[in-house]
Formats: sequence, C-alpha cells, structure tokens
Amino acid sequence: MTSSTTTKLGYQSITEISSRTFAQAALARFIQVITKLPQESVSASEIIKSVKSTFSGDSSNVAEANVLRRVLKAIREETASLLSLKEKENVSSLTEIATNNVEERSLLEPHPELKTRVLESLQELQMELESSVEEISSQAPQHIHADEVILTLGKSSTVEAFLKEAAKDRKFHVIVAEGSPFNRGRDLAMSLAHKIPTTLIPDSAIFAMMARVNKVIIGTHSVLADGGLEAATGSYTLALAAKHYSVPLIVCSPIYKLSPVFHSSEKGCAANHFDSPRQSLGELGEGEIASLVRTVNPVFEYVPPRLVTLFISNVSGHAPSYVYRLLSEFYHSDDYDLRT
Repeated sequence: MTSSTTTKLGYQSITEISSRTFAQAALARFIQVITKLPQESVSASEIIKSVKSTFSGDSSNVAEANVLRRVLKAIREETASLLSLKEKENVSSLTEIATNNVEERSLLEPHPELKTRVLESLQELQMELESSVEEISSQAPQHIHADEVILTLGKSSTVEAFLKEAAKDRKFHVIVAEGSPFNRGRDLAMSLAHKIPTTLIPDSAIFAMMARVNKVIIGTHSVLADGGLEAATGSYTLALAAKHYSVPLIVCSPIYKLSPVFHSSEKGCAANHFDSPRQSLGELGEGEIASLVRTVNPVFEYVPPRLVTLFISNVSGHAPSYVYRLLSEFYHSDDYDLRT
C-alpha cells in the first residue's frame, strides 16, 4: 500500500478499510526506510528527515500520521537514552534531556547504535498494532452485561470484535443503526446475527429506540486533542440522543487513532471532508434536478467530548479529560504539526 493509496481510494473507501491496515502499512514503510539507512554514523535528525520524506501528508489518513508521530517519538527517546549513557554526569534524568537544549545537539550527533535501537523499538510498536483490537475486545466483559441492549452505528471492526468477545459468555441484544448513506451497518448486523440477537434500524429511528438502550458503543475515525471525535456521519445525532436519555456513550479506539489536533485545526481534522453524493442521490443524481441542487455528503462529523462517557483503548479505559495526558505520553510536542 503506497503513501498515495488513501487519495486514490477516496474517503468512502477509507471507512471501509480497517484503519489498522493503514497503520501497519505505514509502519512497515517507515521501518523499511530506516533499515536502508547506513548502519554507521547515522544521526537522529537524518532518520527523522528520511522518515518524514515518505509521509503522504494526507490529513484523512489519521492512522498514518499518528504512527509517524509514534516513530518520531521512538527516535527521540532512543537518542535521549543513548545520550544519557554518555553524559550521565551532566544530566540527571531523561526528562531533563528532553526539555533542554541538549536535545537539539543530540539529534545532530551520529551514533552507531541508534539505528538498531530504533528498529527494536519499532518492532514493539508493530506488535502493539497487531494486538490492538484483541486488547480492546478483551475488556468487553467489563462493560457489557447480561440482558443489556447495546446500540451501535455503521460498522467498526473494533466494535465488532468487542461485541463478539462479550457474547462468548453472556446474552445481550444489539441494535445496529445502518449508518446512511454508506449503510455499512447492514454488514455489521449480518455478521453479528449469527450468534447475537441483532436488530437493524434506519438512522431516523435512533431517537425512538434510545429509551430501550443500556449503552451506546461506537468506533471512531480519530480521537481529537480535546477528547472529541471525528466519527462517521450520524454519530453526533446518536450522541445527542444518548445524552438526552442519559445513556453512556463508549468509544472503542486504539491508541493510534489518538490525534494531537483540534476540530478547529485548518488541516489537521478530517471532520469536514466530503465524498461524492452520488450514492445518496441514487437515480436523482442523474436527472435534471441534479444540476439544480447542491448536495453535500460528509463522511465524518465532530462529536464534542461532553457527549462521550468513556474511551476504551488497547491500553485501558480513559475519560475524555485524560486525553491530554495520553498525548504527552505517546507523542512529542515537536511532532504535533508534521508539516514543520
């Protein structure tokens, strides 16, 4: 999968392909770039420059951007670790290294062990990506109880695995809103119906059904820096209905979907992307009326953090207010804006 894959596929296809596939493909590409660098006399700045040069810059591919940030953080941490061994008498901790001018100099200093240590760190990240869905779904028994009614929207492979894991030792009912206009909820409903009592509803019935629901569980395209979501169209309406009936809204999201950008960011947020309205219009899109009507088809929309109860990641469960701590833990502040 090349760096321009998402541009060629379009936004609808992005929602149809697992974000983990994009994340793994991006990481494999970054590892390949680093592997081809000379073993001797390689500096952190050289590695960072080489890795960044392969970034597509596609704001819709959140997984690729966030994996790149994780890679850059690993490079900086390994550089700081090597520097601490060399200048232990001058710098008392890794925290000090990361927060003073020593870091600027260390990034330019070649080190024979740096490449090997970075690749070892990225192998750990590779294993994290591979097991992310399994780590999230393993928490399902803590959140879904017997005889509950769960409502979800569209299709998320992470939510699908989460629900199926919970169904192994308890019975509950799932209501799936189809997620117009792509209607991928139909695929999820068919997949779940083999072993879980499942009801498929149109999006227009969400509010009417919410009074019967115990929990809402959805996936998301990304988690923003304020704890809000850029999620599939219809998620905001769903979240408002859940808030009205005081139904908890749980979001299943791997850490690689955590983005250090805000909804107001001009290029950092995909919430304002649009796809072709042809699927929404059907036969009307080819008639005379199509030339007289301006139709928009948003792929994602913003869900504010006040409507989210809990995030379940491959690390653990988090409240939206805890997102800022996760950002500092997994990314370096210098890498928030990848255009610099």
